[in-house]
Amino acid sequence: MDSQLAVGIDIGGTTAKFGIVNREGIIIEQDRLSTTAHPDINDFIDELHNKLTPMIERAGGLEKFIGIGMGAPNGNYYTGTIEYAPNLIWKGIIPFAQLMTDKFKLKTTLTNDANAAAVGEMIYGCAKGIKHFITITLGTGVGSGIVIDGRIVVGHDGFAGELGHTIIRKGGRFHKGTGSHGSLESYASATGVRETAFEFLAADPVAPSLLRQYTTEELTSQLVYECAMLGDEIAQKVFEFTGEILGEALANAVMFSSPEMIVLFGGLTKAGDLLMTPTVASMEANLIQVFKNKVKVVYSNLKESDAAILGASALVWDIE
Repeated sequence: MDSQLAVGIDIGGTTAKFGIVNREGIIIEQDRLSTTAHPDINDFIDELHNKLTPMIERAGGLEKFIGIGMGAPNGNYYTGTIEYAPNLIWKGIIPFAQLMTDKFKLKTTLTNDANAAAVGEMIYGCAKGIKHFITITLGTGVGSGIVIDGRIVVGHDGFAGELGHTIIRKGGRFHKGTGSHGSLESYASATGVRETAFEFLAADPVAPSLLRQYTTEELTSQLVYECAMLGDEIAQKVFEFTGEILGEALANAVMFSSPEMIVLFGGLTKAGDLLMTPTVASMEANLIQVFKNKVKVVYSNLKESDAAILGASALVWDIE
């Protein structure tokens, strides 16, 4: 039916992005809200309902909608729950899909946020027509969606594909959300870039750097990028280090699943070549010969947040 629409929602560590999507993958309207402002999940859903309801009405009302698709950290496709997400304010096991279904009176389907982004890339983005690829989301955390033979890998329990929590530096940086040491997410996320900047500044306290003009509270990965673009050596070294670690992790993923393409997605990709160049160099340096020069590493060509919104919305149509 041409009139069928879906709601796509991407739950991030700091922001939830949501939109009204048609079958052709056109986002008719979208908005966002904070995921940290409401410690009570019910208060968050109430605010989401207040924002989405007028959008649904403008699109023709509930009868035009087939359902709601959601991507969230530690989202379980099988159960519709978010379980022990280290980067979300809501702890424990949250029956998110059921709460949404009850509130909106629309069937809600939930999956991991990186899986949703991968579905978006597979159907609407640069991975269209590709059956073997990996999407890596580089935001507040690091997520991954693994596609093999055209299908998202979810594992026996719904949680497969957590490359961000694989250990890339034994005994390395502490991750306060999980309690692990040396995970990829601790280094290759926006939070990790910020931490690396602090470490580099402390390691060479007399070296001049534009980064020193910012307080601990002010410094962000975006500011590290801006300083790097202005020629700041420490800021540039932060991205070289980040790319080195990300490239090592990608090499491990390539040798495990042999993808044709790796799609990098999320806020940290705004760094462009500052991140891409050292990442690809590190990946290739750590691959054995049979895998070298076979895998394309690209940035998503979808607008920021669109891949996750589109991929989440596609869940309600069971598109593979």
